[in-house]
Amino acid sequence: MKPNKSFWKDKKVLLTGHTGFKGSWLCLWLKHLGANLSGLSLPGDVSKPNLYNILGLKEKVNDQRGNIIDFDFCCYIVEKVKPDIIIHMAAQPLVRESYATPWSTFNTNVMGTTNILEAARSCNTIKAIIVVTSDKCYKNVEKDKAFVETDSLGGYDPYSGSKACAEIVATAYYQSFFKNKFVGLATARAGNVIGGGDWSADRLIPDAVKAWSRNEKLIIRYPKATRPWQHLLEPLSGYLTLTEHLWKNPDEFSGPWNFGPDNNSVKTVQDTVELAVREWGGPVEWESANDNHLYEATLLHLNSDKAQSMLGWKPYIDFDKAVLETISWYREFYSNNQDLKKLTLDQLIEYENIHD
Repeated sequence: MKPNKSFWKDKKVLLTGHTGFKGSWLCLWLKHLGANLSGLSLPGDVSKPNLYNILGLKEKVNDQRGNIIDFDFCCYIVEKVKPDIIIHMAAQPLVRESYATPWSTFNTNVMGTTNILEAARSCNTIKAIIVVTSDKCYKNVEKDKAFVETDSLGGYDPYSGSKACAEIVATAYYQSFFKNKFVGLATARAGNVIGGGDWSADRLIPDAVKAWSRNEKLIIRYPKATRPWQHLLEPLSGYLTLTEHLWKNPDEFSGPWNFGPDNNSVKTVQDTVELAVREWGGPVEWESANDNHLYEATLLHLNSDKAQSMLGWKPYIDFDKAVLETISWYREFYSNNQDLKKLTLDQLIEYENIHD
């Protein structure tokens, strides 16, 4: 479902994690829709290169920097911005990093979420809040079954556990505080997103293009593991559509929501690499690492029937096109022969036009 431009025009939106990969794309989209946008992220660049800088977004956003684990700072920003809508995406987003920094991961993903919601509780301008969590918030018993929103939460690694905790925090705040104020609060769970401009460590496509651009061999983990791959514009459109519904009917649309790809986009890591190789072109190599790995789920699949039936949302970009769009973006980046601001906006507008 295409976001409603008339709804978003001049809405005061506070987006946390706005300088990250997904945050930068959502910044671009919200500004394209005419929102009055403020962003809250850590100081400095989350990666080098950095998509937020490439797109020149700092000049278009009320750019606020600080740490969401600082409760007083969260209160200060919410009071300063007085948003109509909060989309909370700031997080420690990596499974393997969570093993190295478990305390920091839980502090950011659980207490950071608590701080944002507690700050929002005292703000009387807010009407809708989205807390973005993860498909990994579910208790994964490695069965070939797509998760639905009513399945048990869990997590065998610190990242997954922290996202399950964030879900519980959000539910408690909605039931205890926001429900009685007619403020919508929903959580959003997406699959493994891909798209141009992600340079995070330990992610398949970023690791691939970084290796291949240097003529190095890509080393992958768990080639037979399945993931619900999707172009990031798919869940972002879900977040925007959900927000519009929350605004109009908070009682009906508060709670958890899955935004996953269709069944044909649930592919193995090896399938994804082999398609990426074909799209990248040239003599590139990859192999599977043979050392011991930290635990990561091998089977993961989301059921998005609820979003499709209640929101009118559905995935439009199939697996092949998602990989093609992603690899073509990186190919242009590394060849230095394309205006990446224009390319990114063109991909966004093309996606919007699919819905017409």
